[in-house]
Amino acid sequence: MKHFAFFAAAMVCIAPVHAGNSDATASLAATRAAGLDEIRGEERAVVTSAPDVPPPLTRRHATKVLLDVEVKEHTKLLADGVSYTYWTFGDDAPGQFIRVREGDLVQTRFSNHPDNSVAHNIDFHAATGPGGGGEASFVAPGHSATFTWRAMRAGLYLYHCVAAPAGMHLANGMYGLILVEPKQGMPRVDREFFIVQGEFYTNGAYGEPGEQQFDMAKAVREQPEYVVFNGRVGALMGENALRMKAGESVRLYLGNAGPALLSSFHIVGEIFDDVYGEGGTQVNQNNVQTTVVPVGGTAMVDLKMDVPGTYQFVDHSMFRAFNKGAMGAMQVEGALRPEIFSGRQAEEIFNPGTRLQRVAAVTTSTADHGKQLYDRICTTCHQPDARGMPGVFPPLAQSDFLMDDAERAIRVLLEGLQGPITVNGQTFNGVMPDFSLKDDEIAAVLSYVRSNFGNAGSAVTSSDVQRIRATLAAARPGAKERTVSSNR
Repeated sequence: MKHFAFFAAAMVCIAPVHAGNSDATASLAATRAAGLDEIRGEERAVVTSAPDVPPPLTRRHATKVLLDVEVKEHTKLLADGVSYTYWTFGDDAPGQFIRVREGDLVQTRFSNHPDNSVAHNIDFHAATGPGGGGEASFVAPGHSATFTWRAMRAGLYLYHCVAAPAGMHLANGMYGLILVEPKQGMPRVDREFFIVQGEFYTNGAYGEPGEQQFDMAKAVREQPEYVVFNGRVGALMGENALRMKAGESVRLYLGNAGPALLSSFHIVGEIFDDVYGEGGTQVNQNNVQTTVVPVGGTAMVDLKMDVPGTYQFVDHSMFRAFNKGAMGAMQVEGALRPEIFSGRQAEEIFNPGTRLQRVAAVTTSTADHGKQLYDRICTTCHQPDARGMPGVFPPLAQSDFLMDDAERAIRVLLEGLQGPITVNGQTFNGVMPDFSLKDDEIAAVLSYVRSNFGNAGSAVTSSDVQRIRATLAAARPGAKERTVSSNR
């Protein structure tokens, strides 16, 4: 990896190991003099892979926690058809969620796999000491370092690699969360999950297939191609959605590894009951719609889902959600609650009897008109390359659903679509609204899509749309009565 040649000197510099004080009596006296908790026994760190969180700690004393962290540089999927060489703590980005107690002594053995290419380290934001452990843990591939730190302050903290260039290590996936439980514990909830937002700066555009490389120029401009939850596009969508039951209390542990963009975390259709701002242990807001998670920071939110259904959560910087991957889902099971939320109850024609002023029309070809409509209406969800978003919005490119039945496609644009559909063998379950397009607009945009993006279908005409529109209108309840009445 020639791009990392500048690390060569750093890789051979291994921090000297300093012998600790082996006099147990003196150590205990120093601990008491400093007002620190006495350490009783030792145990292996309690850790879990995303999005799961370890169970609350039940012990009521401080202990020595043995934590092993291994760095791996390996290739994984960033999105469907898109691979990337991640640098990770353990197997995935984010690294495992670590749960310790306020007052614990955390002995950390940090190992850099011998197949790795560069030196790495780890900085615990929960640690009090130079570099959060960065200098103490800095090792070349094939080496390990051990250091110990005291978890003195309760809260939710980020940990990450801080080896130069730190932004590059973060952007390659080197981050995770650690919860230092207060001595009295956290208020109990029924379910807990953790979500970390991160950015990937690839040389190829979003969704471009094949192996992608880190692009330093984009990183310096703070223009990521991907902004994702838990390391990849769709990590928390579809079969990987967070699952819970209506009425259960839920806590989300949120982190933002950046390395550049603030996160505005929002659940569509839900309000946070309590927010622990910036990862502190005190609730500082109630009834919050969107909470900010700063770069290099955290937050905790408590909520209770009252109404069953599928809920999306996003970074409310919407182009990141729909065009860069910052979206996940919650699947809530339970009985319907019409006294809280009814769902759609009725739909009818709306005609206020007025006309809106429009810019003077410019004559364009059907193909140009179709492209303009696609760019204006369709790209937000189905993406500029018509590939859609895995598990969220179906592809229009080489779509069997679109190409097998032109009349069905016309009906979708006339009436909208809700419920599960199968496209190219994959199931999608979402809502597409009725955009109230005119006959010539529907014909133009369908003709454009059916003849581009790897599709090779026949054109759709305005008369085709007009015919289907008339058929649908005649089939609606009361259509016959209205026709008779209008003829009198």
